[in-house]
Amino acid sequence: MLTKPLMASLSRISDLEPGSFEITQLKKDAWATGDYVVGEVESQANARTPIELTTGRMTEVTSGDHVIGALGVRAATLEAVGHWNAIQDDLRMQALTAAGLFGRATSVSTFIANPMWLTYCGHVTRNGVPVRMRDFVKQQDGSLYDRPTILLIGTSMSSGKTTSAKIIIRQLVRLGLKVAGIKFTGAGRLKDTLAMHDAGASSIFDFVDVGLPSTACAPDEYQSVLSTLLGKIQNDGPDVVVAEAGASPLEPYNGDVLIDTIRSHINCTVLCASDPYAVVGVTKGFGFTPDFIAGLATSTSAGVEVIQKLTGSLALNLLDPSTHDELKQLLTEKLGL
Repeated sequence: MLTKPLMASLSRISDLEPGSFEITQLKKDAWATGDYVVGEVESQANARTPIELTTGRMTEVTSGDHVIGALGVRAATLEAVGHWNAIQDDLRMQALTAAGLFGRATSVSTFIANPMWLTYCGHVTRNGVPVRMRDFVKQQDGSLYDRPTILLIGTSMSSGKTTSAKIIIRQLVRLGLKVAGIKFTGAGRLKDTLAMHDAGASSIFDFVDVGLPSTACAPDEYQSVLSTLLGKIQNDGPDVVVAEAGASPLEPYNGDVLIDTIRSHINCTVLCASDPYAVVGVTKGFGFTPDFIAGLATSTSAGVEVIQKLTGSLALNLLDPSTHDELKQLLTEKLGL
């Protein structure tokens, strides 16, 4: 008999409790993105490969532990690429993220540990029917979305988007505004939106809330769930939305679809850059000019100077408190306060 499984954070929208479901091995032609599945950890995990629980807390796992996650796709430029379709007849799969995004890696950076291996035990089922993330999503109409939005885009993953979002949220909260913190695209994790909540956002949402383990999917599929996500945000009634688009709009996470959809409601665009030259690549490749540039590339005065020389755009090192008055003034103007 299986041990009580750990619930990875992609299962946080579900009502799964011990005894409320069965575990059934299904043929692969019945599998789909967002299916909840159970995997058995094959070997001792280390501190670099923990599992993120539904609370956002990280826990280490060991050989023989069982984890509930969801089948999905990842296309991270700096870490790992993988797909559940790549799982072979041996039924071995990997945790492509700590949130329990399960698939099989097809490309892994040499700078990270190999994703943790698990053996597929079966699908989470009820009455023989696979339980899927979207089973727990109530459709909402996003056509009325009109919230003033500050959008943070990156030149890549790990470019400083969440750190910048936290600083911006704090400034907006000090202005007396009700702020929603959103992660619109990327691979599902709780840590980024929880960080926004800790910074003062009164509510947080992401694409997991509308049934996607990641936004690496067909554009029309993302568009359909984006409408529900926008409806949830609109119904929450924030004064302003601080939103992060994971990775960059040039990567296969549908950042371009997001921007096209909410363009008329974006009051301020922040480009978080991994290095000064990446700024040029994204601005020219995607064809837009941000209101200002932040992130790792602005860590020193030399980086700021190179950015301004290359692009003529405003660059702010938001980790330097001396820039916060300028940031506050810029936000006030962009939001018409």
